Amino acid sequence: MRLRGVGRRYGLGGPWVLRGVDLEVPPGSLTRVQGRNGSGKSTLLRLLAGIDAPSAGRITGRPSTAYVPERFPAELPFSALGYLTHLGRIHGLSRAAAARGAGEWLERFGADGYAGTPLAELSKGTSQKIAVAQALLAAPGLLVLDEAWTGLDQAARGVLDTAVAERVADGGAVVFVDHDPRRLAGAPDRVLRVTETRLEPVDGTIRPSVTRDGTGAGPRVRVEAEGRPGAGPPGELAGAVVREYGPTPTPVHGGGDDGPAGRGRGRGRGVRLTVEVGVADSDGLLRTLLTADPPWHIRAVTAIDDNDPQEPAQGAKEKP
Repeated sequence: MRLRGVGRRYGLGGPWVLRGVDLEVPPGSLTRVQGRNGSGKSTLLRLLAGIDAPSAGRITGRPSTAYVPERFPAELPFSALGYLTHLGRIHGLSRAAAARGAGEWLERFGADGYAGTPLAELSKGTSQKIAVAQALLAAPGLLVLDEAWTGLDQAARGVLDTAVAERVADGGAVVFVDHDPRRLAGAPDRVLRVTETRLEPVDGTIRPSVTRDGTGAGPRVRVEAEGRPGAGPPGELAGAVVREYGPTPTPVHGGGDDGPAGRGRGRGRGVRLTVEVGVADSDGLLRTLLTADPPWHIRAVTAIDDNDPQEPAQGAKEKP
């Protein structure tokens, strides 16, 4: 698969999100994509998956492709097994092969007990397992994963790690984004960074971050979340340091995809939360936020670059 001079912008005359991207994705390759929040990582992945079309340039040689989006549309009129079988048919499997593969992946992810459960009734974690399973069941030539590990329990993350290795070993190409800098550490054939609308190679390995007092505590991430009006910090924040907690600067709309964790709840000033946490605790923190009642909307998950430290927001309080 080749990208030549590929660019993407939204709307006529809009700013370029990506521009002049040249890339080859050979069979049997594993590629990690990095970049700051909003840099264009997800746009690149949607272009690779064929979800978006380039505004400039050409993409050729795309193999059979499967994609796990950052957000899974759980409110679909299917049971878990019915959805996977339907997607298997769309991927070109026979009905029998699709049903068999769906059952196998449900069992592998420990979700076979939910085969008959409507998607809308599944937990966030189980919904994510279904999202990943639909991408794997047809053994695609290109597997595109946008934060696919987020929300999965530890066992399911291990299953996905293994599935990625199997795809690459079988000659498939895998391109992924993940907030954990240790994800598949040492395995990618290359690491690329999206910066200033460009795609550039990253030299060397991902270096661990350190704490602000210099006592190296391993890599960290910054999580930005938004809650409904009046929401308090949810549950146990997994050792996170709270950098900002307070009302959003503008009123939040309850309907639509950009609203804070919920639809049709009216208007109001929501609550924003910015925390920093060690990578080892980040999955637990995200599960806490996503499974809270009501759930928090994750705005961004960003690896912290110790060469570009961010000071706590004015008036923010740190939690021990």
